[in-house]
Amino acid sequence: MSLTNRENPKILQNFIDGLYVDPVKASSIKYIPVTTPHTGKVIAQCPVSTAEDVDKAVEAAKKAFKKWSSRTVKDRAQALIRFHNLLSTHIEELADLIILEHGKNKAEAMASISKGAETVEYAISLPQLLQGKILEVSRGVSCQDARVPLGVVASIVPFNFPIMVPFWTLPIAIATGNTLILKPSEKVPMTMNRVVSLLKEAGIPDGVINIVNGTVDAVNAICDHPDIKAVTFVGTSHVANLVSERCHKLGKRVLALGGAKNHLIASPDCNIETTSTDIVNSFSGCAGQRCMAASVLLVIGSQQALLDRICAKASNIKPGVKPGEVGPVIDQASLDKIRTYIAESEQAGAKILVDGRHWTSQNPEGFWIGPTVILHSNKDDKALHDEIFGPVLSVYQCSNKEEAIEIENGNPYGNAACIYTTTGATSEWFISRFSAGMCGVNIGVPVPREPFSFGGINRSKFGNFMDITGDGGVEFFTWRRKVTTRWGTEDLDPKLK
Repeated sequence: MSLTNRENPKILQNFIDGLYVDPVKASSIKYIPVTTPHTGKVIAQCPVSTAEDVDKAVEAAKKAFKKWSSRTVKDRAQALIRFHNLLSTHIEELADLIILEHGKNKAEAMASISKGAETVEYAISLPQLLQGKILEVSRGVSCQDARVPLGVVASIVPFNFPIMVPFWTLPIAIATGNTLILKPSEKVPMTMNRVVSLLKEAGIPDGVINIVNGTVDAVNAICDHPDIKAVTFVGTSHVANLVSERCHKLGKRVLALGGAKNHLIASPDCNIETTSTDIVNSFSGCAGQRCMAASVLLVIGSQQALLDRICAKASNIKPGVKPGEVGPVIDQASLDKIRTYIAESEQAGAKILVDGRHWTSQNPEGFWIGPTVILHSNKDDKALHDEIFGPVLSVYQCSNKEEAIEIENGNPYGNAACIYTTTGATSEWFISRFSAGMCGVNIGVPVPREPFSFGGINRSKFGNFMDITGDGGVEFFTWRRKVTTRWGTEDLDPKLK
């Protein structure tokens, strides 16, 4: 098959050893329709690969590993520099693919590519970061360490960021000398299908990066394969736990990021205008389909002016793909889930301050739901506790800061939390008590940037307790070789012995 895969662009293929190829059992393979969330129409067919396809990808990766890992990190970084340039050249094309298969607006799609490019930039800097250490620990004895790649590694990624999340791992994994098997989400396989051709164009050797499309069979085969040394996963907490347990039973290194229920806390002294804007952007941006999105707002005391501004700004958002607009959610199942949580909250006595359900009837094609704000009076409402993964903000009024931190600490997840305040003492009080791995002060989406690493705690992360980007990614994708050396001291000046 040709590299460009243009014979039938709607029938997707795997990418193994530098070529787009059909699954091994092509005559009997199943295909999953890929739909555009804007209309629900089928835009591609994604193959459901089997363990045999994973085997084929691993063989290619094993073959490539010896030469790739023997190259200097500076040499590997040079290929990533060329890829970074291609990424910039093709950013409009890639953004349009993300919009088509995922539904993000144009600004969000462009921003997600730029954020992915930041991880590429960090990987390009690894020649300056991987020098290792050396020290004379006693007379004539020195110790040194160096980072060594693991071998063949794999990343299983979700639908919500077709480029950014794969780039949490891909650049660092290959820059440190590993070869990679990537399993994209079957809901958004087209973007990375195109990206791998740019990686090849940049000079990444055949077999260093391979794509195997599919669902649970491909995931299980990746976890079980004896020649895959490490696995990263991003998805729901339920599946993250299963992946972690499956890999650990085989003694395999694994980092599995799960779901989230992120809490924003508004102190009475917060700046109403900037706080309301940030909260609306946090819960409605990317249609709420991001693990760092705000999902619960805890207001301390009566803050009607803040709620009024949040509701006014959320009500003014329009459906669409222009900057500031909110796109559709990924599929019908997601839409149904979100609407169910809203309806159950309403039935339980919560007030729907902003109701985005009318978007569904106004846009009968596709999977549309608008920003929704729910004011709860019952702490037990499911929407206050479950991950909804949509543009829904649950609001609860707390009597004091102790009640607010008690609710946040009672959350089984541990991804993100934020305090809105204009005083340092208030921010320090909350930051020191949050039970989340990524915290913000007046920032509703507190995503760390390289060299700082991304990762939560508790039920937001399973497996080896490292983080997935930055220096945490380097730690995950390498092991340390320690060398202790002693040379004779007989040639030393006797006075120095």
